[in-house]
Amino acid sequence: MDNQLSHKVCIAPMMDYTNTHFRYFLRHLSKNIFLYTEMISADAIIHGNRDKLLKYHQIEHPIALQIGGSNIEKMTEASLIGENYGYDEVNLNIGCPSPRVQSGNFGACLMTDVNLVSEIITSIKNKVKIPVTVKCRLGVDDQDIDKELPIFISSIVDAGVDLVIIHARKAWLNGISPKENRTLPEIDYEKVYNIKNNNPDIPIIINGEIKSYTDIENHLNYVDGVMLGRKVMSDPLFFYDVDPIIFGEEKINSISDIIDIYSDYADKQTQLGVSKSQIIKPLLSLFNNKPNAKNWRRGLDKYRNSDFSAFKFITSLHKQYLEV
Repeated sequence: MDNQLSHKVCIAPMMDYTNTHFRYFLRHLSKNIFLYTEMISADAIIHGNRDKLLKYHQIEHPIALQIGGSNIEKMTEASLIGENYGYDEVNLNIGCPSPRVQSGNFGACLMTDVNLVSEIITSIKNKVKIPVTVKCRLGVDDQDIDKELPIFISSIVDAGVDLVIIHARKAWLNGISPKENRTLPEIDYEKVYNIKNNNPDIPIIINGEIKSYTDIENHLNYVDGVMLGRKVMSDPLFFYDVDPIIFGEEKINSISDIIDIYSDYADKQTQLGVSKSQIIKPLLSLFNNKPNAKNWRRGLDKYRNSDFSAFKFITSLHKQYLEV
């Protein structure tokens, strides 16, 4: 693993959310957070519109490409393509419990086939030079975590995995919805800490219900990094303080500068055909639970249905309601 790439604070792969526009916005909040793409299937990378799926702004580095699949040859080919696009890491999705992912025989269901996962890792490692990492759960369904998880981790470590991200709860493939599985069953951080204790040479990142800087700092006493997901969606400005609090560095922009930079970016992207609905999505929850947040969202809706310049309208909206 390249020691220059810090995974101390990572942004989780989130479908329909962590696209290039949101990642571009987040990078202006922090230069240190490690960004992950949405999960993209190996088939889509091989056969789809690669530029549309994989292109990103250079400012997004460091950034990992998360791939979903279970075919060794396709996963290897997709990883090579990702490396050629300049991604800093390829991450294998071994944690998603959705029915659509299960039907493709990848995601969390692969935790029941550790030999296949290990073969995929070995094949990719033989072809790419960038780190190969895994995001998984504690286990699936009725697996005995204390027995099966150490076997799984040991096998992928032997296969050459460079880093493991563990969502600290089981995946239930039947009986509850993927949405319910974000909060059920109960989170169990100790299981992840135990994995780190038993694998001191492999970076272990913990994921699941991390909501504050106190949470982050506590976890960093036991593991190498944290990954946050839903917190990013509901409160992106949380990460405005991550560089000084966690990394001991100055903030890179004022909030007004971030609004200016992203509004200018929004104009350029809409001129290229990106919809206004898509481009304002990173901004909608920007000031949640703050005075005038509702007026902010209404203003963005007005922009979405107008011919206004994003730079003029959104920066004016910010000055009107939410100067920080």
